[in-house]
Amino acid sequence: MSLVSKDKAPAILITGASGGIGLATLIACLKENWHVFAACRDEKKLKETLASADISASDIEHHLTVLTYDVSDQEAVKQAFRQIQQSPFSLYGLVNNAGVMLDSMLGMTSLAQFEQQLLVNVTACFQHLQLASRLMTKQKQGSIINVSSVVGLDGASGQVAYSTSKAALLGMTKSAAKELAKLNIRVNAVAPGFIETPLTDAYQDEKRQAVLNNVGMKRAGTANEIAATIVHLLRSDSAYITGQCIRVDGLMTVA
Repeated sequence: MSLVSKDKAPAILITGASGGIGLATLIACLKENWHVFAACRDEKKLKETLASADISASDIEHHLTVLTYDVSDQEAVKQAFRQIQQSPFSLYGLVNNAGVMLDSMLGMTSLAQFEQQLLVNVTACFQHLQLASRLMTKQKQGSIINVSSVVGLDGASGQVAYSTSKAALLGMTKSAAKELAKLNIRVNAVAPGFIETPLTDAYQDEKRQAVLNNVGMKRAGTANEIAATIVHLLRSDSAYITGQCIRVDGLMTVA
C-alpha cells in the first residue's frame, strides 16, 4: 500500500541521510518511489555513495532532493522547512535519524559533552518534529519516526549521556503521539540494538564480541533491517500504529 496524499505528491524528510541507518532508509524509500528530502552535511559525499548503491540513476534524479544543513543549527533547520513548504511536495513523513553517540563513564563526561548529546539527539529532533507537525496539520495526516536506541529503554554503563538523550526522545515520542493523534498524525520510535553503522565502528575484537554475547541472535543487526521497520511505519498500512517504540535488537540485553 502506498502513502496517502490529498493534494501535492507526498514526500519524506530523513535527517542524517548520508550514512548508516539514514542512508539505508533513504535507499529503501527511493525504491518505494517516494520523494525524499535527504538532510545531510555533505551533498557530494551522499551522491557519490548513492551512485554505487543498488538504486537506479532515474530514481535518484526524479525522487531525491538534497538539503545540506546542520540539524543543530536552528536557523538552517527553519530554512530547510521553508524549502520543503515551497516545493511541489507535501511533507507526509519525517525520520528523525541524525544523532551522535558518546561512550564515556559518568565521572569522565564533561557538561559540554552532555549538552552536545542533548543538542543533536533531543533539541534538533524536537525542532524537526515541531516544524514537520505544523506542515502535516494542514493536511491532517503524517507519520513521524524518531530513531532512539535500546539504551534509551534499558540504560547502559558507560553511556549515561547518550542513553539520557535517547530516553528523552522516547518521552517526546509518546507525548507528541497523544497530542497529534486527533489530527491523524502518527508518532512512533524505533529502538535499534547493536547495528553495523559508522557509530559502532569503534566496537572491534573483544569489545565487539562482548556486546554480541549479550544478543540473543548472536549477531549484529544491519541498517537495512532498521530501515525496513521505518518504512513499514511510514506506509499507510500501519495507519493504526502510534505512540509506540519498536525494538529492533535481535533480543539484546544491555549491561
